[in-house]
Amino acid sequence: MPTGKRPAAFAFLESRTRTGLRRSSTSLVPAVQITVCAVAAYAFAQYVLGHNGPLFAATSSMIALGFSRDPRLRRVLEVGIGCTLGIVVGDLLLGWLGSGIWQAALVLFFSIMLARFLDSGNIFTTQLGLQSLLVVLLPVPAGGPFTRSLDAVVGGCFALAVAFLTPHDPRAQPKNDLNKLLEQLAKVLRECSEALAHSDSTRAWHALVRARSCQPLVDRMRTSLRSSGEVTRLSPAYRRFRGEIGGLGDSLDHIDLALRNSRVFARRLTSAINNSALSDEGIEGISQLLTDTADAIDELAIGLSDPQQHARDVQLDNARRNLSVVAGRLHPKKLGIVRLEGETVVMLFRPLMVDLLQAAGMDREETRDLLPRI
Repeated sequence: MPTGKRPAAFAFLESRTRTGLRRSSTSLVPAVQITVCAVAAYAFAQYVLGHNGPLFAATSSMIALGFSRDPRLRRVLEVGIGCTLGIVVGDLLLGWLGSGIWQAALVLFFSIMLARFLDSGNIFTTQLGLQSLLVVLLPVPAGGPFTRSLDAVVGGCFALAVAFLTPHDPRAQPKNDLNKLLEQLAKVLRECSEALAHSDSTRAWHALVRARSCQPLVDRMRTSLRSSGEVTRLSPAYRRFRGEIGGLGDSLDHIDLALRNSRVFARRLTSAINNSALSDEGIEGISQLLTDTADAIDELAIGLSDPQQHARDVQLDNARRNLSVVAGRLHPKKLGIVRLEGETVVMLFRPLMVDLLQAAGMDREETRDLLPRI
């Protein structure tokens, strides 16, 4: 083995080990919940309902809890309905086609296409296809074909009970996602500021790439919000958080728009740097404006994620005040801009500022009044 590759291999192994240990430590509580839930659902179906080997009670509870961010109620419904429909489809086609390998292939294909026609859920498709396949290939259980469907419902009910009875703040995951999202947006603006200060269009392009890479974070947060919203609707203990979860959803919509506008802004800034379209005064003015906006975004992140209402209100008020000061400077003449391309850079930043102010809790008309008239 070449000596140069050995340290790299060890570094890779060490990095993967640290990542694995960190992932395992954060998964400890969910793993205990899934284990207890699966065993309890299996025991209930076997000893209370009298089913023989009710594996689907255990597997459906594992699927419904799982480590996915998708709303658990949807997963439970996908498992239960998909399981039932799969048995119905499998029984109908079994009576018509008979059993065998080619019949199983045809049944599986038809079931998958039917599931995709009815719903977009991956779990729903898997359950419908799997159950129809088992009906064709395996003997009917002692309690009849629909015992598997009942087992799936039992497992799903146990999963819902665990989800709603175990202590877990539904605001935690969305707020963690929001922090990461705003952190990335602040970094985008700081990179743009540094790109201007050093006349480095490559750095501005890197900021554009960073802004583009934020979309998966937005999508993950939307999933987290759906799951948390489900918990606040169905769990009496967390119903008081419904308004806060809804407010996070409204803020996310505006932050998503701000990120999209940041991509447009970074692209135009790259062109302005390449064409030397800004004077020294304009470079200094816009660079400082971007830094101040990034600092205000940091305050916005703290305000939106703070669990205490009073602290949240104070931080959001600070963020709105600082963002308002920046908004009042968004006029080409105030920033020393004299050329058309430089004016375009400033004009493209204005809608991004409107989005940030709305994310901080201001209404649209209020934010427009803060911007200098052109």
